[in-house]
Amino acid sequence: MCGICGEIAFDGRSGQTAATQKMTEAMVPRGPDGGGIVSRGRVTFGHRRLKIIDLTDKAEQPMVDSDLGLTIAFNGCIYNYPELRKELEGLGCRFFSTGDTEVILKAYHLWGIDCVKRFNGMFAFAIHERDTGRVVLARDRFGIKPIYLAETPGRLLFASSLPALVATGEVDTTIDPVALQFYMSFHAVVPAPWTMIKGVRKLPPATVRVIEPDGASRDHRYWALSYDRSREDAERPFEEWRDMTLEALRLAVRRRMVADVPVGVLLSGGVDSSVIVGLLAEEGQSGLKTFSIGFEAAHGEQGDEFVYSDLIAKRFGTDHTKMMIPSADMLRALPETIRAMSEPMVSYDNVGFYLLSREVAKHVKVVQSGQGADEVYAGYHWYPKLVSSNDPVGDYAKAFFDRSHATIATHLTPDWRVSEDVARAFVEEHFAAAGADDPVDKALRLDSTVMLVDDPVKRVDNMTMAWGLEARVPFLDYELAELAARIPARHKLAHGGKGVLKEAARKVIPGDVIDRPKGYFPVPALKYIEGPTLDMVRDALSSRAARERGLFEKSYLDRLFADPKSAITPLRGSELWQVALLEMWLQGHEI
Repeated sequence: MCGICGEIAFDGRSGQTAATQKMTEAMVPRGPDGGGIVSRGRVTFGHRRLKIIDLTDKAEQPMVDSDLGLTIAFNGCIYNYPELRKELEGLGCRFFSTGDTEVILKAYHLWGIDCVKRFNGMFAFAIHERDTGRVVLARDRFGIKPIYLAETPGRLLFASSLPALVATGEVDTTIDPVALQFYMSFHAVVPAPWTMIKGVRKLPPATVRVIEPDGASRDHRYWALSYDRSREDAERPFEEWRDMTLEALRLAVRRRMVADVPVGVLLSGGVDSSVIVGLLAEEGQSGLKTFSIGFEAAHGEQGDEFVYSDLIAKRFGTDHTKMMIPSADMLRALPETIRAMSEPMVSYDNVGFYLLSREVAKHVKVVQSGQGADEVYAGYHWYPKLVSSNDPVGDYAKAFFDRSHATIATHLTPDWRVSEDVARAFVEEHFAAAGADDPVDKALRLDSTVMLVDDPVKRVDNMTMAWGLEARVPFLDYELAELAARIPARHKLAHGGKGVLKEAARKVIPGDVIDRPKGYFPVPALKYIEGPTLDMVRDALSSRAARERGLFEKSYLDRLFADPKSAITPLRGSELWQVALLEMWLQGHEI
């Protein structure tokens, strides 16, 4: 897990490294173990390294293979790299390092852009071909690893984080009204290619972009998650799906053990992280380090789930660390947490992941985490509402959207309104695409390939990488996800959601963890905005910067300040926190 960046000139300039230097400096937390810059004519790559596989300097980046005429900057991990290396050696390739970076180079040399189809892992990389001048950018299937892009006069900049691009001082930081519409309606999800600022875009997941020396480019989408299923799949009994799921998850967890450093687990106490611990124990992991976090209670709402994480830690004999965070400490950490966000993210648990990662990074460099299970195995409450729906888009929007298009027009000032309901149109387009006929499948596909990418997955990447910690997500193993997509919705919705996964987990972990009410990462002090939290958001939204920006109608803000708890979204989020978080993010990054 690292940070990559670079600049590609199309106007004849060469030896341009100033922007890359600024970007690498901005990404030191992502790769605290080393860094480098390689400039070849009009192309410059930068890299910050977190040493996980091949800890020697032979694996330093950007990596250059002079014989092949290829240079690479790579962020992520290819879990099946040992098998690929063996295959490549059989085809005559010789290696000078023992890690996965060089495997990508050799695979690209032999198989071209189709090499990505052979990779099981999380990755974002840039490859420069010396002899053609071509540059190739690629992102993994679920977009676990990011690539942000900025076009400036005569060149293209790219980086693992949006703030790194902003740090160059060369990017248009004007707010994008379309992205703002997504943020206000699509539960703060801003899908690729948009970002909150006009000058930065995102390479979509499962995409390879080939950039020619003259700046012309073409995108290749190499993977799509299909919910088409055979008659055999439709008739396959629940028990078979349960057993197939357990075997696929066991393999996904095993794959994510590959490392030359210890691997721990972020243990929330829920089914998803608990079953990962159980499967790692099955693999013979002794002294496994697990980590949990909790916050002070508020309004009678518990701020931790230690009873369940303790149960799992005791059952499997893990080396367990618990953190209880006082509300005052949480508030002090919020500005740092917001600065760690590549994009504004409203989930209350961002600060939890940030503080947990700070502690975990003192003990290990790699953790496995349970993100993705709800989107892959139908764990959210809105999926049952779509069963036999006659209006899937409308029913989905009713459950998931924070505001209607008409309501947004009363919350934003006229300069920031757009005429089209872009979020609704986006969902309609996705739901209409081939490969998912059932309304539940349509929502699962959208959530797992769009919402998941630009909310939970981005959250984990940003908060862990703020402390040089690599997070691996076995529920986003693409083969596991492909298997889950074949499972009929009725089996996934069984037992209150995630039925197949819960019954598979029952063979590994105690029933007390499985049969508990569904929990979320609780941060009560942010859910109930009052006292110091209210003062903080009021200061941000009343500041000179906010007034000059003029995003929100004053009457709307006055109503939120008067009664913060009254404006709650369908997904139980605070409208005040959502608008304040956006303003605090803009101010934190001096946008």
